[in-house]
Amino acid sequence: MAPDGPPVRQTARVTVLLWIAALSLLVWLWLAGCHGLFWRTDVRLPPHRPPARWPQVAVVVPARDEAEVLPVSLPSLLAQKYPGRARVVLVDDHSSDGTGALARSLAAPGGLELTVATPPPLPPGWTGKLWAVRHGVELAGPDAEYLLLTDADIAHGPDSLADLVAAAEGGRLDLVSQMARLRVETGWERLIVPAFVYFFAQLYPFRWSNRPGARTAAAAGGCSLVRREALERAGGVAAIRGAVIDDVSLARAVKAAGGRTWLGLAEQVDSVRPYPRLAQLWRMVSRSAYAQLRHSPVLLLGTVLGLALVYLVPPVATVAGLVAGARPVAAAGAAAWALMAGTFVPMLRYYGRPPAAALLLPFTASLYLLMTVDSAVQHWRGRGAAWKGRTY
Repeated sequence: MAPDGPPVRQTARVTVLLWIAALSLLVWLWLAGCHGLFWRTDVRLPPHRPPARWPQVAVVVPARDEAEVLPVSLPSLLAQKYPGRARVVLVDDHSSDGTGALARSLAAPGGLELTVATPPPLPPGWTGKLWAVRHGVELAGPDAEYLLLTDADIAHGPDSLADLVAAAEGGRLDLVSQMARLRVETGWERLIVPAFVYFFAQLYPFRWSNRPGARTAAAAGGCSLVRREALERAGGVAAIRGAVIDDVSLARAVKAAGGRTWLGLAEQVDSVRPYPRLAQLWRMVSRSAYAQLRHSPVLLLGTVLGLALVYLVPPVATVAGLVAGARPVAAAGAAAWALMAGTFVPMLRYYGRPPAAALLLPFTASLYLLMTVDSAVQHWRGRGAAWKGRTY
């Protein structure tokens, strides 16, 4: 008699799915225990004492069409309680919404000195943000021992600058960066934002980045205090002039030049930029995702397959195993899904979200997968890394 075809094929499919689910589980076991404990949220500003002497600091804020957020962010910088000498340099990058005039109107008596300037026209080979930062660094003058590079949408607690400088001085750090806490007020923000920070930490485990001599190096562009001497040793802003992901590029340059870097989560540094709609969050991610992959189709394919294996296989294997009555498949998928969710819970708590929301991470990861593919498509169409009227 001929063998029964369909049951044999079904058994083969179950076997293949079991192997894939088991591989996903093994990857999650490695990620949870051996990947720099990326999922933990306890990497905060190192303990520090006030230095014997407070060095001079210049806060450099590149701003292009930021009139919507400046009334919240800029006063928080001007109100810094810094024991030493500090000033704020806001570089109005040829805005069309009155950013420069609004910034001047926000200067208040008793606050830090504010300088508002406009850089020369953007030269070839530079991104607009880094050209503005370079102009701000020049205006800061040679007496500024530290430069706080912060975005126009970042609000700082009153002791933020003092804490950053004290941590840098006490730890002899050349770059101290904090990942600002992003807004999570709308439904899409609550779904996308915690995962954004979680994925960034998975890509650049903070503990590895903070280890001297380690190859991993990263920073958060919204809040990076850099020692001027270390920046100059790394080649200045010009060394990363064309970088779309400028924060990571800065950390790599400083570390490659022998500097010590530190990156962690913030406690009094917050982004005030709203992302109420999915389309806005989509653009935030997709404009730089393919640049992160060095515009490589091979890396893109590997990333898509990796995201599918790590984030999509566990729920698929769980459901398929239950439907087919294949308990080993369902068990492997459920175990991987549980590990995934468990590593996401600390980030959800950091953002004040309920732990049960961790079960939605596969869905969020699927959105990020599509954003990454869209980033590559936009690049191939000549519209990659578009931001505020400029395409790089």
